[in-house]
Amino acid sequence: MAAIGFTAAAPLVGLGSLAHAADAVRAEVGKPLQEAQKLAQAGKNKEALAKLKEADAVGGKSPNEVYLIERTRASAAAAAGDNDAAAHAFEAVINSGKLSAAEAPKFTQALAGIYYRAKDYPKAITWIQRSLKDGENPQMRELLIQTYYISGKYAEAAKELQGKGNSEAQLQMLANIQLKQNDKAGYVQTLEKLAGSYPKTSYWADLLNRVTGKPGFSGTLSLDVLRLKLANGLLSKPGEYMEMSQLSLQSGNGAEALKIIDQGYKKGVLGVGSDAARHQRLKDLAVKTAAEGEAHAAKLEAELLKNKDADGLSNLGFALASAGKTDKGLELMTQATKMDGAKHPDDLKLHLGIAQAQAGKKPAALATLKSVKGSDGAADLARYWTLQINHPM
Repeated sequence: MAAIGFTAAAPLVGLGSLAHAADAVRAEVGKPLQEAQKLAQAGKNKEALAKLKEADAVGGKSPNEVYLIERTRASAAAAAGDNDAAAHAFEAVINSGKLSAAEAPKFTQALAGIYYRAKDYPKAITWIQRSLKDGENPQMRELLIQTYYISGKYAEAAKELQGKGNSEAQLQMLANIQLKQNDKAGYVQTLEKLAGSYPKTSYWADLLNRVTGKPGFSGTLSLDVLRLKLANGLLSKPGEYMEMSQLSLQSGNGAEALKIIDQGYKKGVLGVGSDAARHQRLKDLAVKTAAEGEAHAAKLEAELLKNKDADGLSNLGFALASAGKTDKGLELMTQATKMDGAKHPDDLKLHLGIAQAQAGKKPAALATLKSVKGSDGAADLARYWTLQINHPM
């Protein structure tokens, strides 16, 4: 970023091609000036700067002569890495009023880059802002954000990054700023944007770890967090597969538990090591629970409806949907969301949205998940499921 505009802004050109070359240039100025230009064109920029001192020594120079000297010095100094000399020369050229409308923005951008490279961030910011007044430029906007950040002006950098279609790098910078400012809510919002637009396991892992640590997060949602982790490939340890399958069994969903266990076996996480026999026992239990659940589903449904048990009906519907009886399962889950008496009504909507998503019913799932409210974590998870549906890993 520090080199923005150097070559474009300060080309070495012959005196005759300059807009104001028609103005008189005395020989005592023109001769060392032309020699300096030739030296610079040959890559001998330090020698060119030394030669310009002869022109500097001439008294009574006209504004045009000063302009031509400073323009040549600007190019040679920038190429020689003499930031101080280049900055003074660029400012003199810009303030001369002799640059064309097409050239002026290039010189302003180059000067901003020079100050950035010299780590004179206050002046870099001044000239970047001046260049942006001449017209929007994505490179200069990026340089402004970078300069704010590196100079510790985090609030200004964050303001520039808010509400834009940011790149992944810009969102990462915003997240870093929010961490430095201890803006936990802002950090999570940015993390959600990263997980949604640039899905990676690292973003999802951080996001889900943070949601479970929020004050008031309900322990009843532990299985739903694990469902999201499984969907995003975040389960890697035998204990994680075991815990998730056991929670699923406790909810009466043997079919889901079996799918979880099978995935653990497929990945080589379960069925190996000293606990292989334990893994097999859990799998056998899942097979038995799934079979019993399917065999007694009709009887259980009747009892749940009779008792107006919304939670039980939702669990039964989820189990049926997991077992492949999608239409029947979703029907029962939808019915449960409309009943009174549920311990956690929003959990039922969340589960319906998850089941709809797993069944490939994307529009219905998104609509259901959007309706989930509450402050116990259900609404957060519904939003994260929406991210996962729209931007899967």
